[in-house]
Parts: sequence; C-alpha cells; structure tokens
Amino acid sequence: MPQRRLVRPIGAAGQDLDGKGAVVTVLKSRPRVVILGAGPAGVGAAYRLAARGDTEVRLVERQSAVGGNAGSFDLAGMRVDYGSHRLHHECEPGILADLRDLLGGDLVARPRRGRIRLHGRWIHFPLKPFDLLFHLPISFNAGILGDIARKPFRRSAQSGETFATVLRRGLGATICRDFYFPYAHKLWGLPANELSAEQARRRIAAGSIGKLVARALSSLPGLKKRSTGRFYYCRRGYGQISERLHEAATTAGAQTLFGTSVAGITHRDRTVSAVRVSTNGADHSLPATLVWSTIPITRLVQLMDPPAPVEIRTAASKIGFRSMILVYLVLEVPQFTEFDAHYFPEIDIPITRLSEPKNYSGVMEPPDATVLCAELPCSLDGEAWGLSDDALGELVKASLARAGLPIRAPVRSVTTRRLAQAYPIYRVGFEHDLALLDQWLEGFEGLLTFGRQGLFVHDNTHHALFMAYAAAECLAPDGSFDKVRWRHYRRLFDRHVVVD
Repeated sequence: MPQRRLVRPIGAAGQDLDGKGAVVTVLKSRPRVVILGAGPAGVGAAYRLAARGDTEVRLVERQSAVGGNAGSFDLAGMRVDYGSHRLHHECEPGILADLRDLLGGDLVARPRRGRIRLHGRWIHFPLKPFDLLFHLPISFNAGILGDIARKPFRRSAQSGETFATVLRRGLGATICRDFYFPYAHKLWGLPANELSAEQARRRIAAGSIGKLVARALSSLPGLKKRSTGRFYYCRRGYGQISERLHEAATTAGAQTLFGTSVAGITHRDRTVSAVRVSTNGADHSLPATLVWSTIPITRLVQLMDPPAPVEIRTAASKIGFRSMILVYLVLEVPQFTEFDAHYFPEIDIPITRLSEPKNYSGVMEPPDATVLCAELPCSLDGEAWGLSDDALGELVKASLARAGLPIRAPVRSVTTRRLAQAYPIYRVGFEHDLALLDQWLEGFEGLLTFGRQGLFVHDNTHHALFMAYAAAECLAPDGSFDKVRWRHYRRLFDRHVVVD
C-alpha cells in the first residue's frame, strides 16, 4: 500500500518543487490534459495540475457552471444545492487544508441535526441511545434483541450473496425489514435481493448491530469525539467548494469550455489524441496528450472513436444509473423545522429525503422565506419523470402531510431539477460488466477515468477529491503517467465506504 502523498509543495507557474523545496526544471513542451466534467473530481484535478504550472489544462463542461450534482444555484434569494450534501471530517487532512485556504471563513463546521421516521415516530440521525431505547415501539426493540440473540446462528447465503443476505446476516430481520430494505427499494428501484452484495459494502457503513450500537454510543459524553455529529459546509452553498477550486485553477492558467458537449474521443493504436466537442452548435477538436474523464463510464465508452467492440458496448448497456428529481418549495416562513434533513424509509412516501438549505449553512437570510428540497428517486421512463413542476409540488406536499409534516405556510413557488445519473445501480452480477469496461479503457494510453461517475461508485465529495489529487500526483511534468502507483490508489478507492 502506498503512502498517501497527496499534497506536495507547488511552485510558481512554470516551476515545480521537489520534496525538499528545490526547484525542478519544467520541460518547455507541456503535456495537454483535457478533463471531461467539472464536478468535484474534475475541478479538483484541474486545480492540482494547473497550480503546478507544468501542464496545459482544459476543462470541458456541458453545463454553464461547475459542481455537477454537487453544485449549487440561486433560488428566491437563497443558495440551494442539488440535494443534500456535506463535507465530512473523513476528508484527507491535506485536501481539507487546501479547502480551508481557498474558502477561508466561508467553510464552517456545523452541527448535524437530522431525523429518520420509523414506525410513525421520529428518531435523531446520527443515532442516539436515548432515541433507540425510548422513542421506538417496544415491538421494534424486542425484534432487534431477538435478532441479536439469533445472530450466532445466521449463516452465509448458499446460492450467492446479495445486498439482502449481507445486511440480514449483519443487522437482523427487524432493521432490514423496517428501514434498509424499503429505503433501498425506493433509492435504487430494485428489491434488496436483486442488488449486489457490493452495494451493502460500499453504501452501508454500519453493517452490523455492533457497529450501529457503537455509532449510537459515540454520541455520549466521554465517548464523543470532537467531530462526532458535525460536518463542514459553505456559507454560499455546497457548490462553493467546486467554485473556489475552479477559480483557483483558472487563476493558475486552466481554461474552461462551458456549454460544451463531448462528441467523441479520437484514438489510434490504443492511444488518445484529441477530444471532439460541440459549443453552441460549432464543432471543433481539442488536441490532447491525456484525456481525463469524470463523466459516466458508460458514456465514455460510447464516445470512443473508433467505436468500442460489440462486447464492450453490450456490457455498457447493462449498467445503469438511478435518476432523481429534486423538488424545491419556496415557503413564506423563516424556517420550516430546526432539522437539516428528514429521511423517509416508508414505501408509501415516495420521497426519500427532505433538506432545508438554511439549516445547513446557518445563514438565515432572507428572514421571510425558506426553501425545502425533496428528493424523489425515479427512472427516466417512469411516470414521475414526466410530471409537471406543479404536480411534483403537490406530490411532495401530500408526502409530507402523510409523514406528519404538513406545510401550512404559503408556497411561493415550486422549482425542479432533474438528475439523469444520480446513483449507480449495483444489480446482482454488475461487477462482471463493469470490470470489462474498466479493463478495456485501462488499455488506452493517455486515457483515465475517475470520480464518482467515472468509476461508477457511490462515493462522497471527499472521496472524489482524493481521486483527483491522486491522479495529479501520478502525472509527471513530462506527461508520463505512473500506472503502477495509480493501481495502488485504485485499490484504496475500492475501500471507500459512503459516509452518511
């Protein structure tokens, strides 16, 4: 396992520094890196490369702003995000130090105040022992105790592990039946027994009763760490992380093509040479020494020119993403609740999470309005995707009323944002198809795929930034890429587990 040498000194433009601070001569012919996608992974890589001064960096982004699904936008005088986002304390210290330098006082530590609805009752999230003991029905707690007693007798599945078998063995039937299984079905659109066991490993940090109890106990005085129940956030919305990284990259010389879609990636003899793009209907080609892609890996395969072999395109067609509609309600009230997020595992409530941006940032302006953001997972070919904004607003209002959170304040407006690729879906057997894509793409000189979409993972922003910094570290000033070290980092990436 390599040491995590992710943050090294960076010199002035045209110079780099070695580990002792000595200036290293940079070659006159700089490598040209074209980065596809300006989400956290893309802008993070652009920042690290441009700041070195030895690489020509171009960033290609289809939208008019950076951040991707982790971006922010203005709504009714407030800054809101594309769903619920937090920067966790698990962020690499060197990366966190960079973000603190870039964001200054706009990066603040905030208390975590969430709730989960179980059996018609609200319990705190992160979990607290008092809630588990006194705010849940006796039958639920009795079921958990029974599951604990039966755990030594639970065995591995005989015909292959799934999300269902892994969690049932680790957590027992009660928690799975009442929370994880219905929530998973809503989130990914499949029953738990059709989801891969990898989904459980990557997505559920507390995969056993012991870990759940440990997390709950960690909130008690004497056991509580300084970072427990807290997260980092930006005063101008979560997208400010990507915005500041992009500003710093631009200052260092990186160029960004906004409103630009990728039409193809030209390659010959398994070596990439250019990226064909379209901006405002005008097509042109960007010469490239390296193409670093953070767009969905399935899309990357489709863009290769000449086209990928049939078996690779077939494998790509079997891998899919869960879509999501974000429904924003602007309410004429200073604050809806004191909680930053509400989670809804019940099947009869279609939304999975409700967030209130004001409670994330702590910025209570304007004083006469707040915004609620409801997350509605769906499919592109499903009924929900085609609903009007007004219909979606009524759906959210009805869902909240059913959950005991009726909206009594006037609704000033309803706005929606649609994310076509919100979450990767780990169907049983997806590993084989993903491995085919990964191995085929890895065989190209000058081509790299990384980030949440690029590696088809559920990772947090701090994971995506870790990948970006790792990629930049593996690139030498002469344009050579350390594939051995990158493979080491890929093994580290495989250990990432989503922090809720």
